Amino acid sequence: MDSQIIKKGKILACVSYLPIFGVLIAYFLNNEDKNPFTSFHIRQSLGLWLAYFICGVSVSYFDSQMLRYCLWISFGILFIYGFFTALMGSAVSVPILGHLFQKWFKNI
Repeated sequence: MDSQIIKKGKILACVSYLPIFGVLIAYFLNNEDKNPFTSFHIRQSLGLWLAYFICGVSVSYFDSQMLRYCLWISFGILFIYGFFTALMGSAVSVPILGHLFQKWFKNI
């Protein structure tokens, strides 16, 4: 991607990793410009949030505090990783599921 595109989309890309309303804010503000860098990070963040909620529901059936801590720590690390890649201006997928998020949410 061009450095000018990255520079214009960096703020919204970082906002997309903030708690769930950040994804919605970034999506609607990016809707008219369609910055490809911001769209990349919106897809990553949306996928992370959906995976977090799905895993959270499945973990809630087990009454295990250790599983909850593992879930929080693992997704916390993935969100921090995504936020810092957006802040550094690189379009790197989050580990494990990032490439799938790009395929599943390609319309965003």
